[in-house]
Amino acid sequence: MAQQKGLYIRTFGCQMNSYDSTRMADLLAQSHGYGLVEDPAQADLVIFNTCHIREKAEEKLFSELGRLRKGMRGKKTLFAVGGCVGQAQGELIFRRAPYVDLVFGPQNYHLLPKMLDRLKRDGGHIGDSSIPEEPKFDLLPQQSSTSSVASVTVQEGCDRFCAFCVVPYTRGREWSRPVEDILHEVTGLVSQGCLEVQLLGQNVNAYQGRDAEGVVYDLALLIRRVALVSGVKRIRFVTSHPADMNADLLEIFAELPELCPYLHLPLQSGSDRILQRMGRGHTVAEYLEWVDRFRHLCPDGAIASDFIVGFPGETEADFAETLAMVERVGFDHAYSFQYSPRPGTSALELDGVVSKEVGSQRLAVLQKVLNDVQLRKNRQRVGRIEAVLVEGASPRHPGEWVGRAPDFRRVNFPSSENLLGCIVSVKITEGLPNSLRGILA
Repeated sequence: MAQQKGLYIRTFGCQMNSYDSTRMADLLAQSHGYGLVEDPAQADLVIFNTCHIREKAEEKLFSELGRLRKGMRGKKTLFAVGGCVGQAQGELIFRRAPYVDLVFGPQNYHLLPKMLDRLKRDGGHIGDSSIPEEPKFDLLPQQSSTSSVASVTVQEGCDRFCAFCVVPYTRGREWSRPVEDILHEVTGLVSQGCLEVQLLGQNVNAYQGRDAEGVVYDLALLIRRVALVSGVKRIRFVTSHPADMNADLLEIFAELPELCPYLHLPLQSGSDRILQRMGRGHTVAEYLEWVDRFRHLCPDGAIASDFIVGFPGETEADFAETLAMVERVGFDHAYSFQYSPRPGTSALELDGVVSKEVGSQRLAVLQKVLNDVQLRKNRQRVGRIEAVLVEGASPRHPGEWVGRAPDFRRVNFPSSENLLGCIVSVKITEGLPNSLRGILA
């Protein structure tokens, strides 16, 4: 019996990339008998699934590639670069790293088996950063999962063209998967023990998929259908755009017990002037209207956001408005970044460049305020009983388990029982900066 070939995948970036890496592993296991390995030195194929959102993504990629290749000590290993850097850089990757064998984008990894066969037959370099017309999901096997939480991509690409964002150029225009395909994948995951399904999309609330009869579903209607799949206990969706929000999507938070009370709604800036320069398509007042409506319908819900500081033209007054919005909304979770100029985006043409030093200072101030608000909100959970879906043993605290409350807060608690994959009641005893701690109730 032939020895199984080793596959090592290094994933950068968003949940969509993590999902794509999972699907690559399933695909290559079926087509070429690859099995995942944790040690790259044992790999016959190394894939870097990359992200292009942040500045210096390419430099980090080449640094990691070089370091990993040195560790191979002469072992014959295939190297592949996929994801958004693969899409954006294409053939340039071969020039800087001639030992790379394959380059592909996020919309054509379903062609990996054909690329590998071509590489074995012809040798040389194989590059494909096209965006094929055929849906890649039609050529992927059923997703395999051993986790109680799994992700399902329902929508890809974006038509918003925000001034700072490369997604429309690396992932393409908006495209929604058919309803039946999504339900089939969810049903397969539940049959493998999945309890929580996360519906993914670059702009997930722009979902416009069709069912077998040709009826167009928006995200709210899709969630209703997913909730009817027997065995689904929890549903989440990320990431939404404020300009594509609608009342139906918020109302189901109050109607469906399966839908977790967690809304990730990136704001980016608390200044209307900067939102306009970013091309976001909404105002601060409109954002607050959605937040207030969500909290009215889902009083116990959590709101998460993304922020960019140092965008071209941002003044101290604009930044102060962002800080005020953080206090006004009281975000339960948040991700914050310093503006990164990205090739091909319209922000490169804007005046008023903010120095890296000023941007770095503003980011530190914003993160301090965000962390203070999050700690305050976490401490308010003390004394509550939370239904925690246990995701695994705590990596830092032996004898403890870690899981998520419905509002996405991470919860640690001690137990000598094997509770992996169970939903247990935990009484919160302590609110920490990034998590909660409790005891079994």
